[in-house]
Amino acid sequence: MTKHLLIGQTLGFSGNPLLGDWADTIVFDSAGGVLIGGDRIIAMGNGAALRAAHPDATVTDYGDALISAGFVDAHMHYPQTGMIASWGKQLIDWLNTYTFPEEARFGDRGYADDAAGRTLDLALAHGTTTLTSFCTIHPESVDAFFEAASSRRMAVIAGKTCMDRNAPDTLRDSAQSAYDDSKALLERWHGKGRASYAITPRFSPTSTPDQLAALGALWSEYPQCLMQTHLSEQLPEIAWVKELFPQARDYLDTYEAFGLLSERGLYGHAIHLESREIARLAEVGAAVVHCPTSNTFIGSGLFDLMGLAKTSLSIGLATDTGGGSSFSMLRTMAAAYEIGQLRGTALHPAQLMWLATEGSAGALKMSGEIGRLGVGAAADITVLDLHSTPAIMQRAQRAVDIWDAVFPTIMMGDDRAVRDVWVAGKKQRALS
Repeated sequence: MTKHLLIGQTLGFSGNPLLGDWADTIVFDSAGGVLIGGDRIIAMGNGAALRAAHPDATVTDYGDALISAGFVDAHMHYPQTGMIASWGKQLIDWLNTYTFPEEARFGDRGYADDAAGRTLDLALAHGTTTLTSFCTIHPESVDAFFEAASSRRMAVIAGKTCMDRNAPDTLRDSAQSAYDDSKALLERWHGKGRASYAITPRFSPTSTPDQLAALGALWSEYPQCLMQTHLSEQLPEIAWVKELFPQARDYLDTYEAFGLLSERGLYGHAIHLESREIARLAEVGAAVVHCPTSNTFIGSGLFDLMGLAKTSLSIGLATDTGGGSSFSMLRTMAAAYEIGQLRGTALHPAQLMWLATEGSAGALKMSGEIGRLGVGAAADITVLDLHSTPAIMQRAQRAVDIWDAVFPTIMMGDDRAVRDVWVAGKKQRALS
């Protein structure tokens, strides 16, 4: 077995820093080492001690760079890569003006292949090793994404986006075809290599009750899969849901009534939740996903991270590209910090790093496999240069501790801060 030893400052976690004292959850070593054997982390500890104990290992010494678990993006739309940063619309107009015309092109397998490869390469360049993506209604878009991820050895989650109303004719399926296509794709991809399938109704307004019921039935047949959708992103959206589902108690009930609520459910945005919705999500063990750059870019609102964390809800972090305006989880952490400030809580750098790694992995029910710098985890690793630009360097040189050094990179870093990325034990990028 080939061994690689990475030496540098190592950062991991022993618990959830959103609960209790964050300092009690930190596993940090300023002279640490991570030993990779095959595609797994097989040992961690003092770098010099690991080097002495494993003289046969190939050594990469990163100096004072920070070795972290690879970032995990818990909610994004790879078909929207080409129209990221489109100006000036809120959710419904934005979908109709930008998103739907672009997604209509993904029945062309060549177009989908190009977009999938470009998205995954952009993610890797920014230190993201796992993405959870909506595809389009076209099965070709799902195959393109999973095949591109397989060639890069990446763990990904994705599914065919199902819509049978309130969308252009070119992007509508039906209740039956949504069920049939999703089942065929699920059986083709779920558990193949590092691929996981997510049953994917876009959101309640674009699915009839019949389609939601069909997808709920499919999920009951394959409960080991995830289900991903959107929930309570904008106030006009919520009002629209109430018009479309007058019998529902609230937005979440439009999923719950059709069997689309369980512990393996991922609900993106979840900004304007009612108390019953919060209680039910927590009761079943479902996860919500914070999409801060999207929430500000499209003008959706301010996610209540700490309030929801206190309910023991599982919370992931995501770029939500292309509603989100950046492929970078560093920028996403910075936006989460800014929203926290507006809500009266200054999130600590440790909490932000946890959200982008172990927090998102937990939301995806993949704790211990991805997003973790620890023995037994997949060797998906991101190495951060804490002096990547002159502006960051001059601030980091004044740092009094590791967090004072990490925080400028979170707030000002981009792909230049990503020194190296390892996926399944293989380096993906050359040293800068």
